[in-house]
Amino acid sequence: MPNPPPDFLKFFEELVPFNKYLGVHIAKAEDGFVRLELPFRPEFIGDSSRPALHGGVISAVIDACGGFAVWTRISFEDRVSTIDLRVDYLSPGKPELLVCEANVVRVGNRVAVCDVRVFQPSDPASTIATGKAVYNIKRKDD
Repeated sequence: MPNPPPDFLKFFEELVPFNKYLGVHIAKAEDGFVRLELPFRPEFIGDSSRPALHGGVISAVIDACGGFAVWTRISFEDRVSTIDLRVDYLSPGKPELLVCEANVVRVGNRVAVCDVRVFQPSDPASTIATGKAVYNIKRKDD
């Protein structure tokens, strides 16, 4: 699936309840690459003394971004589920727009791997977190 069809983009943003709840927006989706944006909401703060974004919000966006990147390389009818997710938190996320980019490293018949980076547009050179995500692929014909 070199470029995901528009109905698939709608599916990801609006019909996956957790993605809709978070408010993720697909800024870019290509073969093996996805950029998600997450607009800031006060409920995303985990440390109010800084304030800094909650690590769970960051990891959730990493997981969603990586999973969708895998989906750009397989059939819409196939299913993707997380096997393993490693997150390295490198700096606190500020209360502003969060951007997450995922690149597919490899897609096999049953397993896919992605590298993911999270940053904010106010300081795009500074990485908030990185992720390594591994996904199970359930093919429609299995």
